[in-house]
Amino acid sequence: MIGLGTYAFFWQHSDLVDEPLSLIGAFEATKALGVELFQICDYAPLEAMDDRELADAAAAARDLGLTIELGTKGVEPDRLAGFLDLAARFGARLVRSMLHSADTRPTLAQAEEWLRAALPAYEASGVELALETYEQVATADLLSLIERIGSPRLGVCLDPANVVARLERPRDCVEVTAALVKNVHVKDFAFARQPGWVGFTYGGAPMGDGLHDYEHLLQTVRPRELGVNEIVEHWLSWQGDAETTVRTERDWTRTTVEYLRSHS
Repeated sequence: MIGLGTYAFFWQHSDLVDEPLSLIGAFEATKALGVELFQICDYAPLEAMDDRELADAAAAARDLGLTIELGTKGVEPDRLAGFLDLAARFGARLVRSMLHSADTRPTLAQAEEWLRAALPAYEASGVELALETYEQVATADLLSLIERIGSPRLGVCLDPANVVARLERPRDCVEVTAALVKNVHVKDFAFARQPGWVGFTYGGAPMGDGLHDYEHLLQTVRPRELGVNEIVEHWLSWQGDAETTVRTERDWTRTTVEYLRSHS
């Protein structure tokens, strides 16, 4: 299923715009595009919501017919338990996370211990835990960790854009993770010369205009056949003013959704 994630609304949620979009506003914008899946991912206000606010958000998603997934950072047992509780509130069947958070940088051994402590509750609840590929952890190490634990509810959130910063090739990342992918983050990416020709900037691009060989991902991972959801997000830099940035962000979202719908 194609979905939108919080990172597709990064600037619209930002305090840099006059009227930041609420979470329910993002749900409504998602439904307006004919999309029925939303991943609340690294959305800081979620953890500050009280019971009433959470109930209202969950009810809004249900009323709009949206399936919800969740995303956080870190694998401390208390954090993962908290997001399992949030998953129950939203009826979410998947939580995406990363080994590291702003506060914790566990060794692989520590991360394994924490995951082994947290996973029985996920297994009992039938909720998937997807660990994202990213530059702070070698993809080979992430896969080795997942394979050692061997839980049917533990797998990969595939984001091949992230690993470039570790000098890994996106195509290689796609191929080695394919058998364990439970979620895909969809965005295009490209290099551009910096002013003065003194280096490059690595950033986002409209879907289909960058370096991401998404056809290769579709053929290798087969998300549509296997029921793996594809979540739209962006690396969009500030465009000079709020109006232009928000308009561009919306255009990129529309472009990506149309791209995914036209590629099978």
